[in-house]
Amino acid sequence: MREKTIGSRTVFEGRIMRVEVLDVELPDGRVATREIVRHGPAVAVVARRRDGRFVFIRQFRKAMERICFEVMAGNCDPGEEAEVSAIRELREETGYEPDAIRFLAPIYPSVGYCDERIDVFYADVHEPGDTDFDHDEEIETVLLTEEEMDEMIRAGEVQDAKTLAVWALWKIFNSQQSMNIAH
Repeated sequence: MREKTIGSRTVFEGRIMRVEVLDVELPDGRVATREIVRHGPAVAVVARRRDGRFVFIRQFRKAMERICFEVMAGNCDPGEEAEVSAIRELREETGYEPDAIRFLAPIYPSVGYCDERIDVFYADVHEPGDTDFDHDEEIETVLLTEEEMDEMIRAGEVQDAKTLAVWALWKIFNSQQSMNIAH
């Protein structure tokens, strides 16, 4: 089932990604073309406050031409460890600092055409401090209970795949942790 790359060319290089067109040889000898978005490592964080509410953000996303509801996320700086990136993104976007942070799992948002890996973290947080948005960001913090988030998902109000995956991972890992405590 493997494909052998026999040619490659970069057709676009931007600030956070590049696009490559690959010529590949299929196992049966046929040749095909693959268009791949190359993206550096990223992180996403689901955070819960001491009062039990979860921290999310809303921001305008030009690709969608609308305001989107999301978990905190961002690119890792060159050479930066994922956990350090997660803590930085959480603080920059919401002002929250983690009391504790735990790696959950990696996700690959769209494996058909993109190699982006997002390392997912869960953080317990205390009261927020100051935010430090990037110069081109406007972000609103949203606090929800677990039940409110679940209802937003059921109502189709959460459409960001990263956020849906992160929430599902948190639910699975939280459920496992609760079962381990009960035994």
